[in-house]
Amino acid sequence: MQAFYADHFVLPLPEGHRFPMAKYALLRQRLTQQMSAIQMHEALAASEDELSLVHTPRYIQAVTQGGLSPTEQREIGFPWSAGMAERACRSVGGTLQAARAALFGGGVAANLAGETHHAYPDKGSGFCVFNDVAVAARQMQREWSNQRHRHHIDANGLQVAIVDLDVHQGDGSAYIFGDDPSVFTLSLHGAKNFPVRKQHSDCDIELPDGCKDAAYLQALEQGLDQLERQFKPELILYLAGADPHEGDRLGRLAVTEAGMQARDQKVFEWAWQRRVPVAMVMAGGYGRDIETTLKVQLNTYRVALDYWQRWQALY
Repeated sequence: MQAFYADHFVLPLPEGHRFPMAKYALLRQRLTQQMSAIQMHEALAASEDELSLVHTPRYIQAVTQGGLSPTEQREIGFPWSAGMAERACRSVGGTLQAARAALFGGGVAANLAGETHHAYPDKGSGFCVFNDVAVAARQMQREWSNQRHRHHIDANGLQVAIVDLDVHQGDGSAYIFGDDPSVFTLSLHGAKNFPVRKQHSDCDIELPDGCKDAAYLQALEQGLDQLERQFKPELILYLAGADPHEGDRLGRLAVTEAGMQARDQKVFEWAWQRRVPVAMVMAGGYGRDIETTLKVQLNTYRVALDYWQRWQALY
Protein backbone atom coordinates (compact mmCIF):
# COMPACT_ATOMS: atom_id res chain seq x y z
CA MET A 1 0.00 0.00 0.00
CA GLN A 2 1.36 3.37 -0.97
CA ALA A 3 1.51 6.28 1.46
CA PHE A 4 2.89 9.77 0.95
CA TYR A 5 4.53 12.09 3.47
CA ALA A 6 5.95 15.60 3.74
CA ASP A 7 6.79 15.74 7.46
CA HIS A 8 10.41 16.72 6.80
CA PHE A 9 9.11 20.05 5.46
CA VAL A 10 8.52 21.46 8.91
CA LEU A 11 6.45 24.56 9.41
CA PRO A 12 8.31 27.01 11.67
CA LEU A 13 5.80 27.79 14.43
CA PRO A 14 6.10 29.88 17.60
CA GLU A 15 6.60 27.95 20.82
CA GLY A 16 3.32 26.87 22.40
CA HIS A 17 1.41 26.84 19.09
CA ARG A 18 -1.42 24.30 19.36
CA PHE A 19 -0.93 22.71 15.93
CA PRO A 20 0.65 19.25 16.55
CA MET A 21 3.44 19.44 13.96
CA ALA A 22 5.46 16.64 15.60
CA LYS A 23 2.80 13.98 15.07
CA TYR A 24 3.43 13.61 11.32
CA ALA A 25 7.02 12.42 11.62
CA LEU A 26 6.08 10.22 14.56
CA LEU A 27 3.25 8.63 12.59
CA ARG A 28 5.57 7.83 9.69
CA GLN A 29 8.13 6.37 12.10
CA ARG A 30 5.54 4.10 13.77
CA LEU A 31 4.07 2.97 10.46
CA THR A 32 7.53 2.11 9.14
CA GLN A 33 8.24 0.09 12.29
CA GLN A 34 4.89 -1.70 12.52
CA MET A 35 3.50 -2.11 8.97
CA SER A 36 6.12 -3.15 6.45
CA ALA A 37 3.51 -3.56 3.70
CA ILE A 38 3.15 0.24 3.54
CA GLN A 39 5.53 1.81 1.03
CA MET A 40 6.48 5.37 1.94
CA HIS A 41 7.05 8.01 -0.75
CA GLU A 42 7.95 11.67 -0.40
CA ALA A 43 5.01 13.84 -1.47
CA LEU A 44 5.63 15.99 -4.52
CA ALA A 45 4.45 19.58 -4.53
CA ALA A 46 1.17 20.32 -6.29
CA SER A 47 1.69 22.54 -9.32
CA GLU A 48 0.10 25.95 -9.82
CA ASP A 49 -1.92 24.42 -12.66
CA GLU A 50 -3.32 21.77 -10.29
CA LEU A 51 -4.02 24.31 -7.53
CA SER A 52 -5.80 26.56 -10.05
CA LEU A 53 -8.48 23.90 -10.54
CA VAL A 54 -9.86 25.15 -7.21
CA HIS A 55 -8.02 28.28 -6.09
CA THR A 56 -7.88 31.80 -7.52
CA PRO A 57 -4.65 33.01 -9.17
CA ARG A 58 -4.35 35.87 -6.68
CA TYR A 59 -4.55 33.56 -3.68
CA ILE A 60 -2.10 31.02 -5.12
CA GLN A 61 0.40 33.80 -5.77
CA ALA A 62 -0.14 35.29 -2.31
CA VAL A 63 0.72 31.95 -0.69
CA THR A 64 3.63 30.97 -2.91
CA GLN A 65 5.20 34.45 -3.14
CA GLY A 66 4.59 35.66 0.40
CA GLY A 67 1.80 38.13 -0.28
CA LEU A 68 -0.70 37.04 2.39
CA SER A 69 -1.97 39.91 4.51
CA PRO A 70 -1.72 39.76 8.32
CA THR A 71 -5.50 39.17 8.42
CA GLU A 72 -5.23 36.25 6.00
CA GLN A 73 -2.39 34.74 8.02
CA ARG A 74 -4.42 35.04 11.23
CA GLU A 75 -7.40 33.30 9.61
CA ILE A 76 -5.16 30.46 8.44
CA GLY A 77 -3.53 30.23 11.87
CA PHE A 78 0.04 30.06 10.56
CA PRO A 79 2.55 32.86 9.98
CA TRP A 80 3.73 32.95 6.37
CA SER A 81 7.16 31.54 5.56
CA ALA A 82 8.72 29.82 2.57
CA GLY A 83 8.45 26.60 4.57
CA MET A 84 4.74 27.16 5.12
CA ALA A 85 4.17 27.62 1.36
CA GLU A 86 6.25 24.54 0.49
CA ARG A 87 4.49 22.36 3.02
CA ALA A 88 1.06 23.57 1.82
CA CYS A 89 1.88 22.59 -1.77
CA ARG A 90 3.25 19.20 -0.72
CA SER A 91 0.26 18.50 1.51
CA VAL A 92 -1.95 18.86 -1.57
CA GLY A 93 0.55 16.89 -3.65
CA GLY A 94 0.44 13.95 -1.23
CA THR A 95 -3.33 13.74 -1.53
CA LEU A 96 -3.09 13.97 -5.32
CA GLN A 97 -0.60 11.09 -5.39
CA ALA A 98 -2.69 9.00 -2.99
CA ALA A 99 -5.85 9.58 -5.03
CA ARG A 100 -4.02 8.67 -8.25
CA ALA A 101 -2.54 5.51 -6.70
CA ALA A 102 -5.93 4.40 -5.37
CA LEU A 103 -7.95 5.24 -8.48
CA PHE A 104 -5.64 3.80 -11.10
CA GLY A 105 -5.07 0.33 -9.69
CA GLY A 106 -4.07 0.36 -6.03
CA GLY A 107 -7.55 0.35 -4.51
CA VAL A 108 -6.41 2.27 -1.45
CA ALA A 109 -3.60 4.71 -0.71
CA ALA A 110 -2.97 7.39 1.89
CA ASN A 111 -1.52 10.80 2.62
CA LEU A 112 0.02 11.01 6.08
CA ALA A 113 -1.02 14.66 6.16
CA GLY A 114 -3.71 16.42 4.15
CA GLU A 115 -7.34 17.17 5.05
CA THR A 116 -7.08 20.91 4.56
CA HIS A 117 -10.85 21.11 4.18
CA HIS A 118 -11.39 24.60 5.63
CA ALA A 119 -9.64 26.30 2.69
CA TYR A 120 -11.82 28.23 0.21
CA PRO A 121 -10.97 29.19 -3.38
CA ASP A 122 -9.67 32.62 -2.32
CA LYS A 123 -8.58 32.16 1.30
CA GLY A 124 -7.34 29.73 3.92
CA SER A 125 -8.79 29.04 7.35
CA GLY A 126 -8.35 26.86 10.43
CA PHE A 127 -4.77 25.62 9.75
CA CYS A 128 -5.72 24.95 6.09
CA VAL A 129 -3.93 26.78 3.27
CA PHE A 130 -5.01 25.00 0.06
CA ASN A 131 -7.91 22.52 -0.08
CA ASP A 132 -6.18 19.23 -0.84
CA VAL A 133 -9.27 17.03 -1.25
CA ALA A 134 -10.96 19.56 -3.53
CA VAL A 135 -7.89 19.81 -5.76
CA ALA A 136 -7.58 16.00 -5.78
CA ALA A 137 -11.23 15.56 -6.77
CA ARG A 138 -10.88 18.02 -9.66
CA GLN A 139 -7.54 16.65 -10.87
CA MET A 140 -8.69 13.02 -10.73
CA GLN A 141 -11.76 13.96 -12.76
CA ARG A 142 -9.46 15.54 -15.35
CA GLU A 143 -7.10 12.54 -15.48
CA TRP A 144 -9.99 10.06 -15.59
CA SER A 145 -11.56 11.90 -18.51
CA ASN A 146 -8.22 12.11 -20.36
CA GLN A 147 -7.56 8.39 -19.93
CA ARG A 148 -11.01 7.41 -21.17
CA HIS A 149 -10.63 9.69 -24.20
CA ARG A 150 -7.29 8.04 -25.03
CA HIS A 151 -8.98 4.63 -24.98
CA HIS A 152 -11.97 5.89 -27.03
CA ILE A 153 -14.36 5.28 -24.16
CA ASP A 154 -17.30 7.58 -23.50
CA ALA A 155 -15.73 10.09 -21.10
CA ASN A 156 -18.41 10.39 -18.45
CA GLY A 157 -17.22 12.45 -15.50
CA LEU A 158 -15.69 10.68 -12.51
CA GLN A 159 -18.08 10.65 -9.55
CA VAL A 160 -16.21 11.50 -6.33
CA ALA A 161 -17.50 11.23 -2.75
CA ILE A 162 -15.77 13.17 0.03
CA VAL A 163 -16.45 11.31 3.28
CA ASP A 164 -15.37 13.81 5.91
CA LEU A 165 -15.17 12.34 9.42
CA ASP A 166 -13.03 15.05 10.92
CA VAL A 167 -14.83 16.50 13.94
CA HIS A 168 -14.96 19.92 12.25
CA GLN A 169 -17.21 20.50 9.27
CA GLY A 170 -15.44 20.58 5.90
CA ASP A 171 -16.87 24.00 5.14
CA GLY A 172 -14.41 24.84 2.38
CA SER A 173 -15.12 21.60 0.51
CA ALA A 174 -18.89 22.05 0.96
CA TYR A 175 -18.66 25.58 -0.47
CA ILE A 176 -16.46 24.58 -3.43
CA PHE A 177 -18.74 21.73 -4.52
CA GLY A 178 -22.05 23.31 -3.49
CA ASP A 179 -23.45 23.28 -7.04
CA ASP A 180 -21.48 20.34 -8.44
CA PRO A 181 -23.49 17.11 -8.92
CA SER A 182 -20.30 15.13 -9.71
CA VAL A 183 -18.93 15.48 -6.15
CA PHE A 184 -20.89 14.38 -3.08
CA THR A 185 -19.84 15.90 0.25
CA LEU A 186 -20.69 14.00 3.44
CA SER A 187 -19.68 15.58 6.75
CA LEU A 188 -20.14 14.18 10.26
CA HIS A 189 -19.14 16.91 12.71
CA GLY A 190 -19.65 18.57 16.06
CA ALA A 191 -22.64 20.90 15.95
CA LYS A 192 -21.03 23.47 18.25
CA ASN A 193 -17.46 23.11 17.03
CA PHE A 194 -15.42 25.12 14.53
CA PRO A 195 -16.32 26.63 12.10
CA VAL A 196 -18.96 28.81 13.69
CA ARG A 197 -20.56 29.49 10.31
CA LYS A 198 -21.24 26.18 8.59
CA GLN A 199 -21.75 25.63 4.86
CA HIS A 200 -24.22 23.21 3.24
CA SER A 201 -22.74 19.82 2.36
CA ASP A 202 -24.78 17.29 0.37
CA CYS A 203 -25.18 15.47 3.68
CA ASP A 204 -24.46 17.20 7.00
CA ILE A 205 -24.91 15.30 10.24
CA GLU A 206 -24.36 17.44 13.32
CA LEU A 207 -23.37 15.75 16.58
CA PRO A 208 -23.90 17.02 20.14
CA ASP A 209 -21.01 17.57 22.52
CA GLY A 210 -20.18 14.36 24.39
CA CYS A 211 -21.50 12.10 21.60
CA LYS A 212 -20.57 8.48 22.39
CA ASP A 213 -19.86 5.41 20.24
CA ALA A 214 -23.39 4.14 19.61
CA ALA A 215 -24.81 7.51 18.57
CA TYR A 216 -21.74 8.30 16.47
CA LEU A 217 -21.82 5.01 14.59
CA GLN A 218 -25.58 5.28 14.06
CA ALA A 219 -25.06 8.76 12.58
CA LEU A 220 -22.39 7.36 10.26
CA GLU A 221 -24.78 4.62 9.10
CA GLN A 222 -27.36 7.32 8.38
CA GLY A 223 -24.82 9.30 6.34
CA LEU A 224 -23.68 6.29 4.33
CA ASP A 225 -27.31 5.33 3.69
CA GLN A 226 -27.98 8.80 2.28
CA LEU A 227 -24.83 8.58 0.15
CA GLU A 228 -26.07 5.20 -1.16
CA ARG A 229 -29.49 6.61 -2.08
CA GLN A 230 -28.26 9.75 -3.81
CA PHE A 231 -24.91 8.97 -5.41
CA LYS A 232 -22.76 6.27 -7.00
CA PRO A 233 -19.14 7.14 -6.24
CA GLU A 234 -16.23 5.87 -8.31
CA LEU A 235 -13.65 7.28 -5.89
CA ILE A 236 -13.88 8.06 -2.17
CA LEU A 237 -11.70 10.68 -0.54
CA TYR A 238 -11.82 9.69 3.13
CA LEU A 239 -10.91 12.26 5.78
CA ALA A 240 -10.11 9.98 8.73
CA GLY A 241 -9.94 12.52 11.53
CA ALA A 242 -8.70 11.30 14.92
CA ASP A 243 -10.36 14.25 16.64
CA PRO A 244 -13.79 12.68 17.40
CA HIS A 245 -11.85 10.58 19.94
CA GLU A 246 -12.61 11.17 23.62
CA GLY A 247 -8.98 12.10 24.30
CA ASP A 248 -8.92 14.99 21.83
CA ARG A 249 -8.62 18.47 23.33
CA LEU A 250 -10.48 20.19 20.46
CA GLY A 251 -13.00 17.49 19.52
CA ARG A 252 -15.62 17.74 22.31
CA LEU A 253 -16.99 14.28 21.44
CA ALA A 254 -16.55 11.06 23.44
CA VAL A 255 -15.88 8.31 20.92
CA THR A 256 -13.65 5.54 22.32
CA GLU A 257 -10.69 3.92 20.59
CA ALA A 258 -12.90 0.92 19.77
CA GLY A 259 -15.56 3.26 18.39
CA MET A 260 -13.02 4.98 16.16
CA GLN A 261 -11.84 1.63 14.79
CA ALA A 262 -15.45 0.55 14.17
CA ARG A 263 -15.98 3.82 12.27
CA ASP A 264 -13.03 3.10 9.96
CA GLN A 265 -14.22 -0.46 9.41
CA LYS A 266 -17.69 0.78 8.44
CA VAL A 267 -16.29 3.20 5.86
CA PHE A 268 -13.90 0.70 4.29
CA GLU A 269 -16.45 -2.12 4.34
CA TRP A 270 -19.01 0.12 2.63
CA ALA A 271 -16.43 0.95 -0.03
CA TRP A 272 -15.30 -2.67 -0.39
CA GLN A 273 -18.82 -3.98 -0.97
CA ARG A 274 -19.13 -1.56 -3.88
CA ARG A 275 -15.49 -1.94 -5.05
CA VAL A 276 -14.85 1.79 -4.74
CA PRO A 277 -11.19 2.89 -4.44
CA VAL A 278 -10.37 4.96 -1.34
CA ALA A 279 -7.73 7.66 -0.93
CA MET A 280 -7.35 8.40 2.76
CA VAL A 281 -5.96 11.51 4.45
CA MET A 282 -5.20 11.70 8.14
CA ALA A 283 -7.16 14.81 9.03
CA GLY A 284 -7.28 16.35 12.50
CA GLY A 285 -6.00 14.95 15.76
CA TYR A 286 -5.16 17.12 18.75
CA GLY A 287 -4.89 14.64 21.58
CA ARG A 288 -4.06 15.88 25.06
CA ASP A 289 -1.45 13.15 24.81
CA ILE A 290 0.05 12.82 21.32
CA GLU A 291 0.39 9.07 21.86
CA THR A 292 -3.41 8.83 22.00
CA THR A 293 -3.74 10.46 18.58
CA LEU A 294 -1.03 8.24 17.14
CA LYS A 295 -2.74 5.10 18.45
CA VAL A 296 -6.05 6.08 16.82
CA GLN A 297 -4.35 6.84 13.51
CA LEU A 298 -2.29 3.63 13.54
CA ASN A 299 -5.54 1.70 14.00
CA THR A 300 -6.95 3.51 10.97
CA TYR A 301 -3.96 2.36 8.92
CA ARG A 302 -4.43 -1.24 10.06
CA VAL A 303 -8.01 -1.17 8.78
CA ALA A 304 -6.91 0.48 5.52
CA LEU A 305 -4.18 -2.10 5.04
CA ASP A 306 -6.69 -4.93 5.36
CA TYR A 307 -8.82 -3.26 2.68
CA TRP A 308 -5.77 -2.84 0.42
CA GLN A 309 -4.91 -6.54 0.82
CA ARG A 310 -8.43 -7.47 -0.29
CA TRP A 311 -7.98 -5.32 -3.39
CA GLN A 312 -4.69 -7.07 -4.21
CA ALA A 313 -6.47 -10.42 -4.11
CA LEU A 314 -8.63 -9.25 -7.02
CA TYR A 315 -5.63 -9.07 -9.35
